[in-house]
Amino acid sequence: MDFSTNQVVDIIFRLAVLLFSVVIHEVSHGAVAYALGDNTAKDAGRLTLNPIPHIDLLGSIIMPLFIGFGWAKPVPYNPNNLSNRRWGPLMVGVAGPLSNILVAVFFGLFVRFRNVEILTNLDGNFFVIAQGIVILNLGLAIFNLIPIPPLDGSKVLFAFLPRTSIDFEIFLERYGMLMLLFIIILMPGLLLNLILPAAQFLFGLITGGLLL
Repeated sequence: MDFSTNQVVDIIFRLAVLLFSVVIHEVSHGAVAYALGDNTAKDAGRLTLNPIPHIDLLGSIIMPLFIGFGWAKPVPYNPNNLSNRRWGPLMVGVAGPLSNILVAVFFGLFVRFRNVEILTNLDGNFFVIAQGIVILNLGLAIFNLIPIPPLDGSKVLFAFLPRTSIDFEIFLERYGMLMLLFIIILMPGLLLNLILPAAQFLFGLITGGLLL
């Protein structure tokens, strides 16, 4: 397949935005864990915005090239080191999606208020780029909140399940990745039907529904 220069630049740009977004996501996990008393991510050199330590061959390069979506290498943490054993894993879990939502809000406000005098001197392409960052980060946040391990939504689910559900948690931890890959590869339409309506709704709230 032949690619034009513009297509190559577009692919590189999309990969760069995705990498920027997933790195912030993973560093946020580690930063919250560190704030709660766990040094695992810091000792592993993962509390850095340098993308190199976070790159996962499958999730950061191969999958984005083929499906335009991906992930970074998970930041390690030890829940036994957290000062809050009950809710700490939940706080660490939601930190990643929350960071993507905050990135989406930050760039979305530029799009929403692009006609404000102080912003009118910015290049028009900036707002198109900002819009892409908003859409991607909202998609990442919603995707990661699906309650299937190793996604962050599973931490939310486990935090509210009764302690008697430990067998169910073990089952999900063991087979969650297989379930997730099955859905991604064989049922992508199901994922789109879950993610797109929520992302479009949030996009409208943040940007005022503006589509450049």
